[in-house]
Amino acid sequence: MTIQVNITPQGRMSLPADLRRRLGLVQGGAVFLEETEDGVVLRTAAQAVAHAQAIAKRFVNGGKHVSVNEFLAHRKADSGE
Repeated sequence: MTIQVNITPQGRMSLPADLRRRLGLVQGGAVFLEETEDGVVLRTAAQAVAHAQAIAKRFVNGGKHVSVNEFLAHRKADSGE
């Protein structure tokens, strides 16, 4: 689905009410914009967390749960720091 959103000269944009409702942003809230090769991706906080978790899963050996410190130590060792 493509929706046109206009940006004011002050840099503000408004998301249509039906889209905010579907995204769970009825009371307002933060969204995250990610610039990609194909354009800009807008994610809610929950979607951004899920996306980050999916990326992190690729670096966990055997799918086991690890702490943040273990994850960072593993990444540091991989990078040769």
